[in-house]
Amino acid sequence: MELKKYFKTLLNAILSGIFIGIGGTIYLACANKIVGAFLFTIGLMMIVCYGFSLYTGAVGYLVNHRKDFFQYLLNLVFIWVGNFIGCYAVGSAISGTRTFYKIDQTVLRICSEKLNDGPVSLLILSVFCGLLMYMAVQTYRREELPPVFRFGGLFLCISVFIMSGFEHCIANMYYFTVAGVWSGKALCLILLMTLGNSLGGWLVPLADKVRN
Repeated sequence: MELKKYFKTLLNAILSGIFIGIGGTIYLACANKIVGAFLFTIGLMMIVCYGFSLYTGAVGYLVNHRKDFFQYLLNLVFIWVGNFIGCYAVGSAISGTRTFYKIDQTVLRICSEKLNDGPVSLLILSVFCGLLMYMAVQTYRREELPPVFRFGGLFLCISVFIMSGFEHCIANMYYFTVAGVWSGKALCLILLMTLGNSLGGWLVPLADKVRN
């Protein structure tokens, strides 16, 4: 039963990675980056609407799993791996199409900026991204809110993190793949961003526990 559960989690996570890859492609292909940031949100919208599993959308809730902490933590590992597989699949596929020649210079520039940035800078940018990702998902889950606020919060949080240059570990898996810049350093930076996204995702739920 547990194996079946984790297989389902992995499959949902792969689908999430695929949609993040699609969102990343839209962003890279848009000449207007504000429009691109807005359209990138199609990825997260599909993920939350269909119940897929995205690491940055799920990690914040680890705080609420005291009784099954290690089980949920293992679940997050499967989600992270599945997201990586999905992003890698889309990035590899896009790199072999004519679309790549529309986005190659943009994605190479973006990846160069990330790879040449300092670890402290990347960690800070990742924390803010994690915070916004948690708020995006949590706002969508507030069923008492009108749909316009639930979806509006989702689109605003994602657009803001993109336009601010905050670092999203899953999206960067796609960017590094389509740019063909994977290396030991790139993997270490993804892990650093994962840490930052996790810390950011925990900020609000931890604050809620202190306040309550």
